[in-house]
Amino acid sequence: MAEGQDVFARARGRTVRGFRQDEEYQWKAPFYFIQGADPQFGLMKAWAIGDCGSGGDEWEEEIKLTEQAVQAINKLNPKPKFFVLCGDLIHGMPGIKAVFSGHCHKNAGGFYKGLEMVVSSAIGCQLGEDTHGLRVVIVTEEDIVHRYYSLNELSNQGIGKDLLDLLVKQN
Repeated sequence: MAEGQDVFARARGRTVRGFRQDEEYQWKAPFYFIQGADPQFGLMKAWAIGDCGSGGDEWEEEIKLTEQAVQAINKLNPKPKFFVLCGDLIHGMPGIKAVFSGHCHKNAGGFYKGLEMVVSSAIGCQLGEDTHGLRVVIVTEEDIVHRYYSLNELSNQGIGKDLLDLLVKQN
């Protein structure tokens, strides 16, 4: 594949073509990657108040730590080969209007008592008719607006003007 094409569309046959076969096929030298786990936004307050069933309405500490982790990784030299984030991403959701998830490997969702469930299709293996992609979510004071984009569409055309206009209104 040409340089700059979608790295996520390169996974085939239990390999990632982002690692060039002619360069990566045979062992040449040590490398490293970064593995992070459990940012679990909301757990620190819940743990502090001794009630892990609630209290997940404050994320400030976890956001600072996650930003610190990203900054630390970006400063590393040499750069890691890749970064993988595992485990629980969130613990609690303040002011829940929508829940975003995956695991279904196709787009799905619905509403229940004013709560929207949004299931985004996979970056990797597709089990439905959807293309490999990502969901862009715009959060305004009044609303949450989201759209699923194929990786090619997002790479080539970017975020739609209507969604970008929502960001401009907020600034």
